Amino acid sequence: MDIIKKIYEKQDWLEDKARGIGKGKYARVIKMAVKPDEEEFSKTLLVTGIGIAVIGFIGFVIFLLWEYVPRLVKWMM
Repeated sequence: MDIIKKIYEKQDWLEDKARGIGKGKYARVIKMAVKPDEEEFSKTLLVTGIGIAVIGFIGFVIFLLWEYVPRLVKWMM
């Protein structure tokens, strides 16, 4: 029975934390948050997509350097 009591205590603690989400430091931010309009969403999507593509390209260049530079150095010697 002791384990069931511990489980109930943990559940009560978790529910208390969940109730306090809109009342703490971030309540003002949550209340001010609004759904973005279509233009803002599309711009955010575009900028995020460009950022992901740039990071992927940088990773690909690093991969190519990591893969082919040692072969080139070995070939030159």
